[in-house]
Amino acid sequence: MPKLDRYLTREFTQSLFATLVVLGLISLGGVFADLLGEIARGKVPAGLLLSQLGLRLINFLPILLPLALMLGLLLALGRLYRDSEMPVLASIGVGPRRLLRPVMWVALPVVFVVAICALWLGPAARKIGNQMVWEANRSLLLTGLEPGRFTALPNNGGVVYVGEMTADGRHFAHMFVHRAQGDRVDVSTSQTGTLYLDTDGTRYLRLDDGFRVEGPAQKGRDFRLMRYARNDMRLPDTAAKRPEDDPELKTTMELLADPRPEAAAQLHHRIAPPFLTLAFALIAVPLSRSGPRQARYGRVLLAFLGYLVAMNFTILGQTWIADGKTPAVLGLWWLIVPLMVFAVWLYLRDGRMARSRWFGGEKAQ
Repeated sequence: MPKLDRYLTREFTQSLFATLVVLGLISLGGVFADLLGEIARGKVPAGLLLSQLGLRLINFLPILLPLALMLGLLLALGRLYRDSEMPVLASIGVGPRRLLRPVMWVALPVVFVVAICALWLGPAARKIGNQMVWEANRSLLLTGLEPGRFTALPNNGGVVYVGEMTADGRHFAHMFVHRAQGDRVDVSTSQTGTLYLDTDGTRYLRLDDGFRVEGPAQKGRDFRLMRYARNDMRLPDTAAKRPEDDPELKTTMELLADPRPEAAAQLHHRIAPPFLTLAFALIAVPLSRSGPRQARYGRVLLAFLGYLVAMNFTILGQTWIADGKTPAVLGLWWLIVPLMVFAVWLYLRDGRMARSRWFGGEKAQ
């Protein structure tokens, strides 16, 4: 590799990683906050925090990497223009087209990673995460309950104390449950019990051989004492199990054989990110052109707005396919092809002098 290519590739890579770290930290905070909200509502067991966070980040990479690549290239090339390095390179015959090779050295690996995550890793991570949540909700251990401790159930579901518990977290002994329902309280105790799931996935605690006291939370003597042989107590709702034919949980090969519009929408939603990543990389080169003293952050904002528009059209197009408003064959190609053509045209046109109205001449800078 020539020294110039090594230098430009290093500059582009460093800028890409710096941008990726900043955007990754921001995105990590958003994903982490959403996950904590689901844990607080009882949708996801707290014991799966780290595993779910990692799996969800894999699904976020096809959205994050195109933006990081475009902004990274834009900032690196903007610095070269600001420090007058690009005019020096142009003076020795290195024009914008000569930049294609170092740009592709950085962009193509990113496009490959985006394609792998969008077509294979992302769907697999989504399926594994959904299965882990579903399996974890069958165990009291992963809902946060520990023998010998009082534990508050999520979503104000009450306070539970378990004296003993089996290793799989499904059978217990010496249990105490306190729940508040409006202006009344409900206290139940049992010698033994079992956690089980109903046919629709709702979790229940089966309390065997115990007592139940129910009465006003504040003042009053309207208390009722009951002794029961079996008392089923419903636990807070968890994330519903997604059906097996959910297009988001299917592999890309399975989507190719699925004739449903929802499957076609999901398929094109996975195909679009690699092409958009390549288009954004090409657009970044002409968009970074600026004078030595010209501010470059306005172009960063323009690139970010362009990214938002393209991503919104991707989501809108996916909805149109799923609703049958757009033919499945057309997919998102109405967005991808014009954007790719525009990116190539913008790249090839970069650095050329405007055609003279009177002489029709054309020169390169």
